[in-house]
Amino acid sequence: MTIRRKLLSAAAGVALAPFVFALLPAGTAMAHGYVSSPASRQAQCATGAVPCGDIQYEPQSVEGPKGLTSCSGGNSRFSELDDDSKGWQVHPVSGSVEFTWTITANHSTSTWEYFAGGQQIASFDDGGAQPPSTVTHNVDVSGLSGEQKILAVWNIADTSNAFYACIDVNVGG
Repeated sequence: MTIRRKLLSAAAGVALAPFVFALLPAGTAMAHGYVSSPASRQAQCATGAVPCGDIQYEPQSVEGPKGLTSCSGGNSRFSELDDDSKGWQVHPVSGSVEFTWTITANHSTSTWEYFAGGQQIASFDDGGAQPPSTVTHNVDVSGLSGEQKILAVWNIADTSNAFYACIDVNVGG
C-alpha cells in the first residue's frame, strides 16, 4: 500500500468515526447530584469554604450502594465528608428546611430520604420519574433541636445505588 493510500484510508476513518459513534446504542445515563442549599458538605468543598480532597472537583459524585448511613456513601475517595470535626458550616434553621438538590445528570428516581440521628424524618416517592435540574423538598425538622447532621439520600430507581449528602444544621439556633 502506498503512503498516499494509507493517508486516504486514515482520513476516511477519521471522517467516518463520528457517524459510527452516532449509530451505536446509547448507554444508560449516570445520575449525579448533591444538596446545594443549604450547602451540603460536598457543596462546601466545591466552593472552597472547607478544604477537602477530590470531592472539591466532583461534589455530585458521592454515590454508593443503597442503605448506607455515611456522608461519603462508603466511597473512600470522599472519606473527609465523614469527618465531623472538619469545620463544616452549620446552617441555622427553624421548623422546616427547604433542601435543594442540584442534578447534573438525571436518572429515574425511586425515593428521596432524609435522616437525622439515624431516624428517617422525611421521604418523597418519585415513582421512577426523572428529576429536573433542581429538586427541592420541604422537610419538617420541628421535632429536632440543636445541632444536627441531616443525611439526604437520592435513591435511584433502576440501579442498586444512591447518592448521599450531609448537611449540618442548628435547629432553632
